[in-house]
Amino acid sequence: MQLDRHITPEKFYVEACDDGADDVLAIDRVSTEVTLTVKKDIPPSAVTRPIYGILGTIRLVAGTYLIVITKKKKVGEIFSHAIWKATDFDILSYKKTMLHLTDIQLQDNKVFLSMLSHVLSVDGFYFSTTYDLTHTLQRLANTSPEFQEMSLLERADPRFVWNGHLLREFAAQPEIHRFAMPVMHGFITMHSCSINGKCFDWLLVSRRSCFRAGVRYYVRGIDSEGHAANFVETEQIVHYKGSKASFVQTRGSIPFFWSQRPNLKYKPKPQISKSVNHMDGFQRHFDSQIISYGKQMIVNLVNQKGSEKPLEQTFAKMVNSMANGMVRYVAFDFHKECSRMRWDRLQILMDQLAEQQDEFSYFLVDSDGKIVTQQEGTFRSNCMDCLDRTNVIQSLLARRSLQAQLQRLGVLHVGQRIEEQADFEKIYKNAWADNANACAKQYAGTGALKTDYTRTGKRTQWGLIMDGWNSLIRYYKNNFSDGFRQDAIDLFLGNYSVDEVEHASPLHVKKDWKFLALPIIMVVAFSMCIICLLMAGETWTETLAYVLFWGSASFGTFAIILYNGKDFVDAPKLVQKEKMD
Repeated sequence: MQLDRHITPEKFYVEACDDGADDVLAIDRVSTEVTLTVKKDIPPSAVTRPIYGILGTIRLVAGTYLIVITKKKKVGEIFSHAIWKATDFDILSYKKTMLHLTDIQLQDNKVFLSMLSHVLSVDGFYFSTTYDLTHTLQRLANTSPEFQEMSLLERADPRFVWNGHLLREFAAQPEIHRFAMPVMHGFITMHSCSINGKCFDWLLVSRRSCFRAGVRYYVRGIDSEGHAANFVETEQIVHYKGSKASFVQTRGSIPFFWSQRPNLKYKPKPQISKSVNHMDGFQRHFDSQIISYGKQMIVNLVNQKGSEKPLEQTFAKMVNSMANGMVRYVAFDFHKECSRMRWDRLQILMDQLAEQQDEFSYFLVDSDGKIVTQQEGTFRSNCMDCLDRTNVIQSLLARRSLQAQLQRLGVLHVGQRIEEQADFEKIYKNAWADNANACAKQYAGTGALKTDYTRTGKRTQWGLIMDGWNSLIRYYKNNFSDGFRQDAIDLFLGNYSVDEVEHASPLHVKKDWKFLALPIIMVVAFSMCIICLLMAGETWTETLAYVLFWGSASFGTFAIILYNGKDFVDAPKLVQKEKMD
């Protein structure tokens, strides 16, 4: 849908240009009222620019802002429906001037705007004007005629509509729904492939939940509603001669109340909350999973020793206590089993899950639209971050399902293996590695680890070096920039609402004297230690005394900083609720 945005001092107009309709959306910049009008009402003096969709509206210190999509890139087509990635946005102020703001308010407004810009700069916003991207093929096939008549906004799965909060005013007015487009966040790739001269479309879609969304160390576990951190639904789709097959998996944080707040240590120790009833949220999580996906096979990939061990033990104990026949649990110590490059040992897990996977099956609908098989359950995989280890296992499970689908559809001959189809195997591995990178950048701020294995089937020395580099960047971001990233996501999703008359902004947090003094003392002491080494004193004992003094001062200060690590990290300022426990 091609839209034109017209701006006058009094109103924003959004005109649908390519469907023959006369409707124009009019947004009053003073009253913020949204109404429908017609093309002839657009003043000739209006400043006009093409746009590709309305993301929604948000209130900041300066008043309301309209966010629109100004650039898009075609990803491909799903069953003849165009799928787009939004690549650039405009944030337009309703207010014509900022003269009504104080200097502090101006500064706060600027920070909030930079938060919005940050979220919008993270790659992975997708939309379609004609296809419902938020539902799996199986969910779409099991809907009522009334559901099919609904607008995309009404029928979308709220878990995967990232602009749901921004569109709340539009959602309240059904007559303007055609201008309001649900946008998902995650990853989509599409490929036209050929095996044995038979052409088929292969797609991978990862939908990121906007419930309990955030960044790696500040959002762990679940909330009281049972929403898990970093929950992602990944669907693999095959389309061949009108037949459609789909296999769905999920990933999500370990679903009880735990945290792992950054404290300058490379790997902060996970803390399991002692003050809450874990079973309530745990039960809610799996009740909703069973409603959405059927039977659950938990694949827990965390270490079974060290700091991760209590998480594995608690998870296993809670599944046993829940005693639900629909939920099964498998623990596989990924790092221990695959240490020293023994990646062939992943086959142990695959063999363990094979019977369950055959029982779950996959969704298949034939060219006449008749449902042949349904997927009866899903694998719910997790490691600590639900990124690196998880993606490796998901790609192996998806390949096994694809093998069965392509044989059933007649693309693969009996006895043929996907692994032997070199051209397709390359496409497959790269797509899953790209999926890993997209999910990792959105949650941890860097590309994924272990993607050399996903891309090539082998662990390489270069891959280890890249993992080390990404781990260093993650360490920096987790400690020194993730508070801002978390605040940005909370603002965008409506977990925090800006109060225009609020006097004490949460952005202004007074820093303790330690925050400034200790790093300066440490740098000065370390510099003096180096200077003493380079400019030797009259005797070696004098030099040694100076070096020991300044060395002890720098080391002692560093130890104090590390001990008070939580005071030195960039912590979120806007939302202080259970996600921050």
